[in-house]
Amino acid sequence: MKLRQLGVGWFLGCVLMFGVSACTFQTKHRGFVFPLNLEDKIQSVKTTDALVEKIGMPQVKTIYGDEVWIYFGADENYRGPLAPTYTNETVLLVWVKGKRVLDTKILHDADLPDVKIAEGETKIPAAIELNAIEELFNNIGRFSPAGLGQ
Repeated sequence: MKLRQLGVGWFLGCVLMFGVSACTFQTKHRGFVFPLNLEDKIQSVKTTDALVEKIGMPQVKTIYGDEVWIYFGADENYRGPLAPTYTNETVLLVWVKGKRVLDTKILHDADLPDVKIAEGETKIPAAIELNAIEELFNNIGRFSPAGLGQ
């Protein structure tokens, strides 16, 4: 009887350890890493060269309308099997004309809109959808054997 209880206890202990190990807490920084005194550094910037020297190159530059340089950074928090959450989101917008900085705006978590991602997939017009067998036969002859250099 004791051997059976020991087996059940060992099994429950393994399940508990596996369950606890699946619930890790991890934070990864995504995007641009801003300096701690971002507001102070931005106030004195008047040219794009000074901006690049103090902050760095932007992640995105707009191509339509006013030229805006965009910097974004956030912490992505993983909590085991739950969906990741984002905190400390910061967006720096810099309006630029030529080599001059016209205006800057810093947006933090509370300033950013709450965007909900739609469930499902977006259909692509005129897309060809193949099943698994059609995909398999469609790929025949596309790949050359290794080492032939073709």
